[in-house]
Amino acid sequence: MSSRRVLKAAQAIREVVSTAIITDLRDPRIENVTVTRVEVSGDLRHARIHVSVMGDQTNTRQVLKGLNNASGFLQRKVANRIDTRYTPKLQFVLDEGLKHSLEVTRILEEVLPASETEEDQALPSEDQD
Repeated sequence: MSSRRVLKAAQAIREVVSTAIITDLRDPRIENVTVTRVEVSGDLRHARIHVSVMGDQTNTRQVLKGLNNASGFLQRKVANRIDTRYTPKLQFVLDEGLKHSLEVTRILEEVLPASETEEDQALPSEDQD
């Protein structure tokens, strides 16, 4: 169970990093990135930042490389925002959740024909007559 302090630090880190990615970073490799969540260790020394990247595999690798190169700059931004003894070391991790949900949706659309779903929606209104 995470303490309230750790959760507040994670939220602050998420806000600072996502804003800095959009406004301050000038690296052309870093584009179409969304910070989905942040996990902070109990001692606030490490922060794992989960990011979602739209694009193909090579683009994703380039974005992660660019984010890891900019981690020192982003860490300085975080240090200015949160007041702790240690500034968390930032580690960027790819969040595959969105891609997995899109893949599941695509598979379900293939398995369930569109005519079945339209018939299922039409049946409840016919039963009430």
